[in-house]
Amino acid sequence: MIIGYFADGPWSHLALDELLSNPEIKIAFICARYDHQDPVLKLKADQSGIPFLFHPNINDEIFLEQIKGYRSDLFVSMSFNQIFRKKTIETPPMGTINCHASKLPFYRGRNILNWALINDEEEFGVTVHYVDEGIDTGDIIRQECFPITDQDDYNTLLERAYQACADLLAQSIEELRTGKAQRLSQQDFHPLGFYCSARGPGDERLNWNQSSRQVFNFVRAICPPGPSAHCYLGSHEIKINKVEFLLDAPSYIGIPGAVLAKNEHSFLVKTSDSYVRVLAWETDKKIKVGDRFT
Repeated sequence: MIIGYFADGPWSHLALDELLSNPEIKIAFICARYDHQDPVLKLKADQSGIPFLFHPNINDEIFLEQIKGYRSDLFVSMSFNQIFRKKTIETPPMGTINCHASKLPFYRGRNILNWALINDEEEFGVTVHYVDEGIDTGDIIRQECFPITDQDDYNTLLERAYQACADLLAQSIEELRTGKAQRLSQQDFHPLGFYCSARGPGDERLNWNQSSRQVFNFVRAICPPGPSAHCYLGSHEIKINKVEFLLDAPSYIGIPGAVLAKNEHSFLVKTSDSYVRVLAWETDKKIKVGDRFT
């Protein structure tokens, strides 16, 4: 099987390694993100003698004619940042597939692991699906789910998702190659599903007027390598990187954002219902009991 690989970033590295290890698969070309030609992908391409391409519009007629020359059986998208149009999708005889780190048809779109933690999900999914003209709406080839515990955060989910995507993609391509792949409509899972918008500057602002559980989920959802939760103490910006959700903390009325108590290693902050313990933070400002975060 001959594959055209459209890819970017850490999501695509492990997957490429697995595809390269399969003697039944040939990578015809790697098409990288145009505005950031991933140096790791470039190195892997050079080491394996694979043409390394990039273009501001993969749907451009001239570029399409170029990649048609590679006679790919299948196009594979892994964390690629351009939208595939109908003509591009249908260029290879087996179509185009994508790997998405969510339980489709839920969490279509962007920043899905962050949103899964913010929404207090108990599991996240990985789905390999056909690409169609919608956003993450194509028929499902293979899907698996993985538990989320209170010990998880954005970093731990990323590490698990990188490997899970690589494994599931490799399995799905092998099933396609051997004619054993299933094809299930997303409407068989749910008639509507839902979409997530991309997160951007300003979305990292921490709201202490939320419940303790919501604060806990928000902080762990965007902790490093994310942008970290931000709040202010006067004019001083503070990054909150880790909080502890205290299951037995009583619910009572108080001032959200108030620092209630502290020791050398942590401090307590009032939320809308109870309080959380802040365990990791970054600031050049000394935190005192009685301070109020905004």
